[in-house]
Amino acid sequence: MKQLSVSEKRVAQEFEPKIIAFLCNWCSYVGADLAGTSRIQYPPNIRVIRVMCSGSVDPLYILKPILEGADGVLIAGCHSGDCHYLNGNYKARRRVAMVKTMLEQFGIPGDRIWFSFISASEGRVFADTVRRMVTRLKELGPNSMKAQWEI
Repeated sequence: MKQLSVSEKRVAQEFEPKIIAFLCNWCSYVGADLAGTSRIQYPPNIRVIRVMCSGSVDPLYILKPILEGADGVLIAGCHSGDCHYLNGNYKARRRVAMVKTMLEQFGIPGDRIWFSFISASEGRVFADTVRRMVTRLKELGPNSMKAQWEI
């Protein structure tokens, strides 16, 4: 990892990443709701999109926010063997791996895309995932694609 200058460190400290999250209706969305109702604190950097299944998240849905300047994308689904649509979570995990590889070939760090298994009873896991993601995205700094769209 490269050393940051003093001014780069200051920008990194002030930088608040924007995260788009695709959460499975049956597990991870309920886990996020549990985090809220349990008053578990996590950064407000995340914008949630509820989908019926993480397997329904098309690779373009992952790419579009990154290309338009979002700093990270989280896809969360049911644990292995618990998918309400049998294997949607496996499809999502494979798609995320493919999109990460593709982004890295274009010079965009794969760490901007995260996949996580979060069940309905794991509000704390959801909050911890968001915290870790925000920390990692702050280390990476702002998405360079955002500057390309600003005039």
